[in-house]
Amino acid sequence: MTSLSPYDNLSPVARAAYRSKAAAADLAPLPRAAKDDALLAIADALEVRTHEIVSANAEDVERAAAAGTEAAMIDRLTLTPERVRAMAHGVRDVAALPDPVGEVVRGSTLPNGIDLRQVRVPLGVVGIIYEARPNVTADAAALCLKSGNAALLRGSSSAIASNTALVRVLRDAVGGAGLPADAVQLVPGEDRDSVRELMRARGLVDVLIPRGGASLIRTVVEQSTVPVIETGTGNCHVYVDAETDLDMAVSILVNSKASRPSVCNAAETLLVHQDVADAFLPRALDALAEAGVTVHADERVLPYGEASKAAVVAATADDWETEYLSYDIAAAVVDSLDAAVAHIRLWSSGHTEAIVTTSQAAARRFTQLVDSTTVAVNASTRFTDGGEFGFGAEIGISTQKLHARGPMGLPELTSTKYIVTGDGHTR
Repeated sequence: MTSLSPYDNLSPVARAAYRSKAAAADLAPLPRAAKDDALLAIADALEVRTHEIVSANAEDVERAAAAGTEAAMIDRLTLTPERVRAMAHGVRDVAALPDPVGEVVRGSTLPNGIDLRQVRVPLGVVGIIYEARPNVTADAAALCLKSGNAALLRGSSSAIASNTALVRVLRDAVGGAGLPADAVQLVPGEDRDSVRELMRARGLVDVLIPRGGASLIRTVVEQSTVPVIETGTGNCHVYVDAETDLDMAVSILVNSKASRPSVCNAAETLLVHQDVADAFLPRALDALAEAGVTVHADERVLPYGEASKAAVVAATADDWETEYLSYDIAAAVVDSLDAAVAHIRLWSSGHTEAIVTTSQAAARRFTQLVDSTTVAVNASTRFTDGGEFGFGAEIGISTQKLHARGPMGLPELTSTKYIVTGDGHTR
Protein backbone atom coordinates (compact mmCIF):
# COMPACT_ATOMS: atom_id res chain seq x y z
CA MET A 1 0.00 0.00 0.00
CA THR A 2 1.45 3.33 -1.09
CA SER A 3 1.57 6.01 1.61
CA LEU A 4 0.26 9.45 0.76
CA SER A 5 2.56 12.45 0.61
CA PRO A 6 1.61 15.08 3.20
CA TYR A 7 1.09 17.44 0.25
CA ASP A 8 -1.32 15.22 -1.66
CA ASN A 9 -4.51 16.67 -0.19
CA LEU A 10 -3.39 20.28 -0.36
CA SER A 11 -4.44 22.85 -2.93
CA PRO A 12 -1.92 23.90 -5.61
CA VAL A 13 -1.37 27.22 -3.82
CA ALA A 14 -0.67 25.51 -0.49
CA ARG A 15 1.72 23.07 -2.14
CA ALA A 16 3.62 25.95 -3.71
CA ALA A 17 3.77 27.70 -0.34
CA TYR A 18 5.16 24.57 1.34
CA ARG A 19 7.82 24.28 -1.36
CA SER A 20 8.70 27.94 -0.85
CA LYS A 21 9.00 27.37 2.89
CA ALA A 22 11.40 24.48 2.33
CA ALA A 23 13.44 26.54 -0.14
CA ALA A 24 13.59 29.46 2.31
CA ALA A 25 15.04 27.17 4.98
CA ASP A 26 17.77 26.10 2.53
CA LEU A 27 18.52 29.68 1.47
CA ALA A 28 18.81 31.21 4.94
CA PRO A 29 22.28 29.85 5.86
CA LEU A 30 23.87 30.26 2.42
CA PRO A 31 27.00 32.41 2.13
CA ARG A 32 26.98 35.50 -0.01
CA ALA A 33 29.04 33.89 -2.77
CA ALA A 34 26.45 31.18 -3.43
CA LYS A 35 23.64 33.72 -3.71
CA ASP A 36 25.68 36.07 -5.89
CA ASP A 37 26.60 33.25 -8.26
CA ALA A 38 22.90 32.49 -8.70
CA LEU A 39 22.10 36.16 -9.30
CA LEU A 40 24.79 36.46 -11.96
CA ALA A 41 23.43 33.29 -13.58
CA ILE A 42 19.97 34.92 -13.61
CA ALA A 43 21.34 38.07 -15.27
CA ASP A 44 23.12 36.06 -17.95
CA ALA A 45 20.03 33.95 -18.59
CA LEU A 46 17.81 37.02 -18.99
CA GLU A 47 20.10 38.34 -21.70
CA VAL A 48 20.61 35.02 -23.45
CA ARG A 49 16.87 34.27 -23.47
CA THR A 50 15.64 37.80 -24.22
CA HIS A 51 13.86 36.72 -27.40
CA GLU A 52 11.90 34.06 -25.50
CA ILE A 53 10.83 36.64 -22.89
CA VAL A 54 9.92 39.40 -25.35
CA SER A 55 7.98 36.97 -27.54
CA ALA A 56 5.89 35.84 -24.57
CA ASN A 57 5.36 39.45 -23.54
CA ALA A 58 4.08 40.28 -27.04
CA GLU A 59 1.17 37.89 -26.41
CA ASP A 60 0.20 39.82 -23.28
CA VAL A 61 0.56 43.20 -24.98
CA GLU A 62 -1.52 42.12 -27.96
CA ARG A 63 -4.24 40.80 -25.66
CA ALA A 64 -4.21 44.01 -23.60
CA ALA A 65 -4.46 46.22 -26.69
CA ALA A 66 -7.37 44.16 -28.02
CA ALA A 67 -9.14 44.61 -24.69
CA GLY A 68 -8.82 48.40 -24.93
CA THR A 69 -6.35 48.73 -22.06
CA GLU A 70 -5.21 52.32 -21.53
CA ALA A 71 -1.83 53.37 -22.86
CA ALA A 72 -0.23 53.86 -19.43
CA MET A 73 -1.00 50.29 -18.42
CA ILE A 74 0.26 48.90 -21.73
CA ASP A 75 3.50 50.83 -21.19
CA ARG A 76 3.89 49.19 -17.77
CA LEU A 77 3.19 45.79 -19.29
CA THR A 78 5.56 46.07 -22.26
CA LEU A 79 9.00 44.46 -22.29
CA THR A 80 11.50 45.40 -24.97
CA PRO A 81 15.01 44.00 -25.43
CA GLU A 82 16.28 47.22 -23.82
CA ARG A 83 14.02 46.74 -20.79
CA VAL A 84 15.10 43.12 -20.42
CA ARG A 85 18.74 44.24 -20.53
CA ALA A 86 17.90 46.81 -17.85
CA MET A 87 16.41 44.02 -15.76
CA ALA A 88 19.60 42.00 -16.11
CA HIS A 89 21.66 45.05 -15.19
CA GLY A 90 19.48 45.52 -12.11
CA VAL A 91 20.08 41.92 -11.05
CA ARG A 92 23.85 42.41 -11.38
CA ASP A 93 23.54 45.56 -9.28
CA VAL A 94 21.85 43.51 -6.56
CA ALA A 95 24.64 40.93 -6.69
CA ALA A 96 27.17 43.71 -6.10
CA LEU A 97 25.41 44.97 -2.98
CA PRO A 98 26.46 43.94 0.53
CA ASP A 99 24.63 40.94 1.94
CA PRO A 100 22.44 42.12 4.84
CA VAL A 101 22.03 38.63 6.34
CA GLY A 102 24.18 38.22 9.44
CA GLU A 103 24.81 41.95 9.85
CA VAL A 104 25.03 42.89 13.53
CA VAL A 105 22.49 45.64 14.10
CA ARG A 106 23.67 46.18 17.65
CA GLY A 107 25.53 44.26 20.27
CA SER A 108 27.08 44.53 23.70
CA THR A 109 28.44 42.59 26.63
CA LEU A 110 25.93 42.77 29.47
CA PRO A 111 27.08 43.49 33.05
CA ASN A 112 26.71 39.77 33.86
CA GLY A 113 29.16 38.83 31.09
CA ILE A 114 26.60 37.57 28.56
CA ASP A 115 27.33 38.54 24.96
CA LEU A 116 24.20 39.91 23.25
CA ARG A 117 23.94 40.49 19.51
CA GLN A 118 20.99 41.47 17.32
CA VAL A 119 21.57 40.19 13.78
CA ARG A 120 19.69 40.43 10.50
CA VAL A 121 17.95 37.28 9.26
CA PRO A 122 15.73 36.60 6.24
CA LEU A 123 11.98 37.10 6.55
CA GLY A 124 11.40 33.65 5.03
CA VAL A 125 8.70 33.34 2.36
CA VAL A 126 7.87 36.67 0.75
CA GLY A 127 4.63 36.73 -1.22
CA ILE A 128 4.33 39.51 -3.78
CA ILE A 129 1.02 40.41 -5.43
CA TYR A 130 1.45 42.82 -8.32
CA GLU A 131 -0.22 44.18 -11.41
CA ALA A 132 0.85 44.37 -15.03
CA ARG A 133 4.56 45.10 -14.61
CA PRO A 134 6.54 41.94 -15.44
CA ASN A 135 9.84 43.65 -14.56
CA VAL A 136 8.73 43.25 -10.94
CA THR A 137 9.15 39.49 -11.41
CA ALA A 138 12.91 39.72 -11.90
CA ASP A 139 13.44 42.56 -9.44
CA ALA A 140 11.52 40.82 -6.66
CA ALA A 141 13.18 37.46 -7.25
CA ALA A 142 16.65 39.02 -7.18
CA LEU A 143 16.08 40.98 -3.99
CA CYS A 144 14.46 38.06 -2.23
CA LEU A 145 17.26 35.69 -3.24
CA LYS A 146 20.03 38.06 -2.14
CA SER A 147 18.36 38.55 1.25
CA GLY A 148 17.89 34.79 1.71
CA ASN A 149 14.13 34.73 1.12
CA ALA A 150 11.99 32.58 -1.14
CA ALA A 151 9.81 34.59 -3.56
CA LEU A 152 6.22 33.47 -4.12
CA LEU A 153 4.99 35.64 -6.98
CA ARG A 154 1.41 36.40 -7.98
CA GLY A 155 1.34 38.67 -11.00
CA SER A 156 -1.81 39.73 -12.78
CA SER A 157 -3.50 37.61 -15.42
CA SER A 158 -2.74 40.37 -17.93
CA ALA A 159 0.96 39.44 -17.72
CA ILE A 160 0.63 35.68 -17.38
CA ALA A 161 2.61 34.78 -20.52
CA SER A 162 5.42 37.20 -19.61
CA ASN A 163 5.63 36.07 -16.00
CA THR A 164 5.52 32.40 -16.91
CA ALA A 165 8.44 32.86 -19.31
CA LEU A 166 10.40 34.95 -16.84
CA VAL A 167 9.96 32.54 -13.95
CA ARG A 168 10.96 29.64 -16.20
CA VAL A 169 14.20 31.48 -17.01
CA LEU A 170 14.80 32.41 -13.37
CA ARG A 171 14.18 28.90 -12.03
CA ASP A 172 16.47 27.34 -14.63
CA ALA A 173 19.24 29.76 -13.67
CA VAL A 174 18.78 29.32 -9.91
CA GLY A 175 18.66 25.53 -10.16
CA GLY A 176 21.65 25.49 -12.50
CA ALA A 177 23.61 27.45 -9.89
CA GLY A 178 22.95 24.73 -7.32
CA LEU A 179 20.27 26.53 -5.31
CA PRO A 180 16.69 25.30 -4.86
CA ALA A 181 14.67 26.26 -7.92
CA ASP A 182 11.64 26.66 -5.65
CA ALA A 183 13.26 29.81 -4.30
CA VAL A 184 11.31 31.46 -7.16
CA GLN A 185 7.75 30.36 -7.87
CA LEU A 186 4.60 31.65 -9.48
CA VAL A 187 1.44 31.19 -7.46
CA PRO A 188 -0.66 28.64 -9.39
CA GLY A 189 -3.94 29.83 -10.84
CA GLU A 190 -5.17 32.94 -12.59
CA ASP A 191 -8.44 33.54 -10.74
CA ARG A 192 -9.04 35.56 -7.59
CA ASP A 193 -9.39 32.44 -5.49
CA SER A 194 -5.64 31.88 -5.72
CA VAL A 195 -5.01 35.42 -4.50
CA ARG A 196 -7.41 34.98 -1.59
CA GLU A 197 -5.73 31.73 -0.62
CA LEU A 198 -2.31 33.36 -0.72
CA MET A 199 -3.57 36.16 1.52
CA ARG A 200 -4.73 33.58 4.05
CA ALA A 201 -1.63 31.36 4.01
CA ARG A 202 -0.57 32.51 7.47
CA GLY A 203 2.17 30.27 8.81
CA LEU A 204 3.36 29.36 5.32
CA VAL A 205 3.90 32.87 3.94
CA ASP A 206 5.75 35.24 6.26
CA VAL A 207 4.88 38.56 4.64
CA LEU A 208 2.90 39.88 1.69
CA ILE A 209 3.88 42.91 -0.38
CA PRO A 210 1.24 44.29 -2.76
CA ARG A 211 2.37 46.39 -5.72
CA GLY A 212 -0.22 48.04 -7.90
CA GLY A 213 -3.16 50.41 -7.80
CA ALA A 214 -5.03 51.67 -4.78
CA SER A 215 -7.75 49.03 -5.10
CA LEU A 216 -5.30 46.11 -5.08
CA ILE A 217 -3.36 47.49 -2.13
CA ARG A 218 -6.51 48.20 -0.12
CA THR A 219 -7.84 44.68 -0.79
CA VAL A 220 -4.61 43.01 0.38
CA VAL A 221 -4.30 45.20 3.47
CA GLU A 222 -7.92 44.70 4.52
CA GLN A 223 -8.37 41.02 3.69
CA SER A 224 -5.00 39.39 4.36
CA THR A 225 -4.31 37.37 7.49
CA VAL A 226 -0.63 37.29 6.48
CA PRO A 227 1.34 40.35 7.68
CA VAL A 228 1.48 43.02 4.96
CA ILE A 229 4.06 45.65 4.11
CA GLU A 230 1.90 48.30 2.49
CA THR A 231 3.17 49.95 -0.65
CA GLY A 232 1.29 53.04 -1.71
CA THR A 233 0.01 54.93 -4.67
CA GLY A 234 1.96 57.95 -5.83
CA ASN A 235 0.00 61.19 -5.66
CA CYS A 236 3.22 63.22 -5.73
CA HIS A 237 3.50 67.02 -5.62
CA VAL A 238 5.92 69.63 -6.95
CA TYR A 239 5.78 72.96 -5.09
CA VAL A 240 7.42 76.00 -6.68
CA ASP A 241 8.30 78.47 -3.95
CA ALA A 242 8.23 82.28 -4.04
CA GLU A 243 12.02 82.36 -4.15
CA THR A 244 13.04 80.06 -6.96
CA ASP A 245 15.16 79.54 -10.03
CA LEU A 246 12.62 79.55 -12.87
CA ASP A 247 14.73 77.50 -15.27
CA MET A 248 15.34 74.88 -12.59
CA ALA A 249 11.67 74.83 -11.64
CA VAL A 250 10.51 74.23 -15.22
CA SER A 251 13.10 71.49 -15.73
CA ILE A 252 12.20 69.68 -12.50
CA LEU A 253 8.47 69.96 -13.17
CA VAL A 254 8.67 68.52 -16.68
CA ASN A 255 11.00 65.71 -15.62
CA SER A 256 8.82 64.87 -12.61
CA LYS A 257 5.69 64.66 -14.74
CA ALA A 258 6.64 63.65 -18.26
CA SER A 259 9.83 61.57 -18.18
CA ARG A 260 7.69 58.49 -17.48
CA PRO A 261 4.16 59.34 -16.34
CA SER A 262 3.02 55.75 -15.78
CA VAL A 263 5.14 55.20 -12.66
CA CYS A 264 4.35 55.92 -9.01
CA ASN A 265 7.08 58.56 -8.56
CA ALA A 266 5.73 60.78 -11.35
CA ALA A 267 4.32 64.12 -10.19
CA GLU A 268 0.53 64.43 -10.27
CA THR A 269 0.03 67.93 -8.80
CA LEU A 270 1.81 71.26 -9.28
CA LEU A 271 1.53 73.93 -6.57
CA VAL A 272 2.82 77.44 -7.31
CA HIS A 273 3.35 80.27 -4.81
CA GLN A 274 1.24 83.29 -5.80
CA ASP A 275 4.27 85.61 -5.79
CA VAL A 276 5.95 83.71 -8.64
CA ALA A 277 2.84 82.65 -10.59
CA ASP A 278 3.06 85.45 -13.19
CA ALA A 279 6.67 84.67 -14.00
CA PHE A 280 6.51 80.89 -13.75
CA LEU A 281 3.15 79.65 -15.00
CA PRO A 282 3.33 80.88 -18.64
CA ARG A 283 6.70 79.16 -19.05
CA ALA A 284 5.57 76.04 -17.18
CA LEU A 285 2.35 75.66 -19.18
CA ASP A 286 4.20 76.00 -22.48
CA ALA A 287 6.79 73.42 -21.37
CA LEU A 288 4.07 71.01 -20.25
CA ALA A 289 2.25 71.49 -23.55
CA GLU A 290 5.42 70.67 -25.46
CA ALA A 291 5.66 67.46 -23.42
CA GLY A 292 2.05 66.59 -24.25
CA VAL A 293 0.68 67.14 -20.76
CA THR A 294 -2.91 68.25 -20.05
CA VAL A 295 -3.22 70.59 -17.07
CA HIS A 296 -6.22 70.33 -14.75
CA ALA A 297 -6.19 73.88 -13.42
CA ASP A 298 -7.82 75.59 -10.47
CA GLU A 299 -9.51 78.97 -10.93
CA ARG A 300 -6.24 80.83 -10.31
CA VAL A 301 -4.29 78.85 -12.95
CA LEU A 302 -7.00 78.83 -15.64
CA PRO A 303 -6.44 82.44 -16.82
CA TYR A 304 -2.80 81.64 -17.62
CA GLY A 305 -3.97 78.86 -19.89
CA GLU A 306 -5.90 81.28 -22.11
CA ALA A 307 -2.66 82.86 -23.32
CA SER A 308 -0.83 79.54 -23.59
CA LYS A 309 -0.69 76.78 -26.15
CA ALA A 310 -1.20 74.31 -23.30
CA ALA A 311 -4.16 71.97 -23.01
CA VAL A 312 -5.80 73.37 -19.87
CA VAL A 313 -9.10 72.20 -18.40
CA ALA A 314 -10.89 73.16 -15.21
CA ALA A 315 -9.97 70.99 -12.25
CA THR A 316 -12.61 69.20 -10.21
CA ALA A 317 -12.40 68.08 -6.58
CA ASP A 318 -11.43 64.60 -7.77
CA ASP A 319 -8.29 65.86 -9.50
CA TRP A 320 -6.47 66.65 -6.25
CA GLU A 321 -6.56 63.02 -5.11
CA THR A 322 -5.98 61.40 -8.51
CA GLU A 323 -2.93 59.38 -9.43
CA TYR A 324 -3.22 59.92 -13.17
CA LEU A 325 -0.37 57.69 -14.38
CA SER A 326 -0.78 59.56 -17.66
CA TYR A 327 0.12 62.85 -19.33
CA ASP A 328 -2.11 64.81 -16.96
CA ILE A 329 -1.33 67.02 -13.97
CA ALA A 330 -3.42 69.05 -11.54
CA ALA A 331 -2.25 72.61 -10.85
CA ALA A 332 -3.08 75.24 -8.26
CA VAL A 333 -1.80 78.60 -7.04
CA VAL A 334 -1.29 78.79 -3.28
CA ASP A 335 -0.90 81.79 -1.00
CA SER A 336 2.13 80.55 0.92
CA LEU A 337 4.45 77.66 1.65
CA ASP A 338 2.24 76.73 4.58
CA ALA A 339 -0.78 76.64 2.26
CA ALA A 340 1.12 74.28 -0.02
CA VAL A 341 1.94 72.05 2.95
CA ALA A 342 -1.73 72.07 4.00
CA HIS A 343 -2.78 71.01 0.51
CA ILE A 344 -0.20 68.21 0.50
CA ARG A 345 -1.27 66.99 3.94
CA LEU A 346 -4.87 66.84 2.75
CA TRP A 347 -4.37 65.12 -0.59
CA SER A 348 -0.98 63.40 -0.71
CA SER A 349 -0.64 59.63 -0.64
CA GLY A 350 2.55 60.06 1.39
CA HIS A 351 4.89 59.03 -1.40
CA THR A 352 7.11 61.91 -2.64
CA GLU A 353 6.88 65.69 -2.56
CA ALA A 354 9.36 68.20 -4.02
CA ILE A 355 10.07 71.86 -3.36
CA VAL A 356 11.94 74.07 -5.83
CA THR A 357 13.41 77.02 -3.96
CA THR A 358 16.53 79.13 -3.53
CA SER A 359 15.63 79.80 0.11
CA GLN A 360 17.33 77.56 2.67
CA ALA A 361 14.72 78.59 5.24
CA ALA A 362 11.88 77.54 2.93
CA ALA A 363 13.56 74.23 2.12
CA ARG A 364 14.12 73.52 5.80
CA ARG A 365 10.53 74.33 6.75
CA PHE A 366 9.10 72.25 3.89
CA THR A 367 11.18 69.20 4.79
CA GLN A 368 10.20 69.55 8.46
CA LEU A 369 6.46 69.88 7.83
CA VAL A 370 5.87 67.44 4.97
CA ASP A 371 5.44 63.86 6.18
CA SER A 372 6.00 61.68 3.13
CA THR A 373 8.45 58.85 2.54
CA THR A 374 10.66 61.17 0.48
CA VAL A 375 10.94 64.96 0.40
CA ALA A 376 13.06 66.34 -2.43
CA VAL A 377 14.67 69.77 -2.46
CA ASN A 378 15.49 71.09 -5.93
CA ALA A 379 15.28 67.60 -7.40
CA SER A 380 12.75 65.63 -9.42
CA THR A 381 10.23 63.35 -7.73
CA ARG A 382 11.46 60.66 -10.11
CA PHE A 383 14.50 60.04 -7.89
CA THR A 384 12.40 58.11 -5.38
CA ASP A 385 13.56 54.73 -6.57
CA GLY A 386 15.67 51.96 -5.12
CA GLY A 387 18.09 52.00 -8.03
CA GLU A 388 18.53 55.78 -7.89
CA PHE A 389 19.11 55.59 -4.13
CA GLY A 390 21.83 52.99 -4.65
CA PHE A 391 19.80 50.11 -3.21
CA GLY A 392 19.76 48.13 -6.45
CA ALA A 393 16.34 47.02 -7.66
CA GLU A 394 13.55 47.72 -5.20
CA ILE A 395 10.76 45.47 -3.98
CA GLY A 396 8.40 48.44 -3.77
CA ILE A 397 7.99 51.82 -2.10
CA SER A 398 6.42 51.51 1.32
CA THR A 399 4.21 54.38 2.44
CA GLN A 400 3.55 52.90 5.87
CA LYS A 401 5.62 53.72 8.94
CA LEU A 402 6.28 50.30 10.47
CA HIS A 403 9.44 48.28 9.67
CA ALA A 404 10.02 49.77 6.21
CA ARG A 405 9.35 53.19 4.68
CA GLY A 406 10.26 54.49 1.24
CA PRO A 407 12.11 52.44 -1.40
CA MET A 408 12.55 48.95 0.00
CA GLY A 409 15.93 47.39 -0.66
CA LEU A 410 17.71 44.45 0.90
CA PRO A 411 17.70 45.46 4.59
CA GLU A 412 13.91 45.94 4.45
CA LEU A 413 13.57 42.29 3.40
CA THR A 414 15.12 41.10 6.64
CA SER A 415 14.01 40.79 10.22
CA THR A 416 16.31 40.35 13.22
CA LYS A 417 16.95 37.83 15.93
CA TYR A 418 18.94 38.01 19.15
CA ILE A 419 21.89 35.71 19.80
CA VAL A 420 22.69 35.30 23.48
CA THR A 421 26.07 33.73 24.29
CA GLY A 422 27.01 32.89 27.83
CA ASP A 423 29.46 30.70 29.73
CA GLY A 424 27.20 28.57 31.87
CA HIS A 425 25.07 31.57 32.84
CA THR A 426 21.81 30.89 34.65
CA ARG A 427 19.18 33.33 35.80
